[in-house]
Amino acid sequence: MRIAIVNPNASASMTAMVLNTARGLAAPGTHIEAATNEDGPLSIEGTVDGALAVPGMLARMKRAQEAGAHAHIIACFDDTGLDAARSLLEKPVIGIGEAGAKAASFLASRFTVVTTLSCSVPILEENLRRYGLADRATVRASEMAVLALEADPGQAEARISDEIEKAIAQDRAEAVVLGCAGMTALAAGLSRRHGLPVVDGVAAAVKFAEALCALGVGTARRGLYAPPRDAAAKRKDGEERR
Repeated sequence: MRIAIVNPNASASMTAMVLNTARGLAAPGTHIEAATNEDGPLSIEGTVDGALAVPGMLARMKRAQEAGAHAHIIACFDDTGLDAARSLLEKPVIGIGEAGAKAASFLASRFTVVTTLSCSVPILEENLRRYGLADRATVRASEMAVLALEADPGQAEARISDEIEKAIAQDRAEAVVLGCAGMTALAAGLSRRHGLPVVDGVAAAVKFAEALCALGVGTARRGLYAPPRDAAAKRKDGEERR
């Protein structure tokens, strides 16, 4: 099977990090490719960055499907453009935010998401509400900017570790989800240090994508994920109403 990952931001080094994690976990016979949205913002930190990332991201995902991808992964924990991508593409689309949160919900009755900056907290809280997990989850910010995760990995790991300690003590967290694709390499070490499951959304998304491919199912073509109507159909509607 072929799984296509898209990094909605313009950081090629982050794409490489995500691809390394994904290929390390992929089952035999799974081919994984990754694309960087060079038309997007350098990092996605808040709603404006997310909106700016969507057009370029969708264009790259469309090309991946035309090239034969069997499933797609959006490598941004905000699940940037997830509904639009599912509407555009027939094959399964997994957001790493939803994948990480749902994986944690299989492992613990309560969990905490540790993300980057405070501006991402409301976005992730709203996503958790949509996924039906808000009453089981807390979101915390490490106050490490997305690109700083790679620039200063030691400081990033220390900040995230501090938030995990607070999550255990104050949130009664039984598991933790790392709330950024740029944290993908930290999960195993943090899990050992704190003695609880630490879920990486990239890893979870890869395994969910493989499972959906094995099931042979695609995205619904009605309701919220109905495919978009083309311009010709819209113009025809307008002409008929004149």
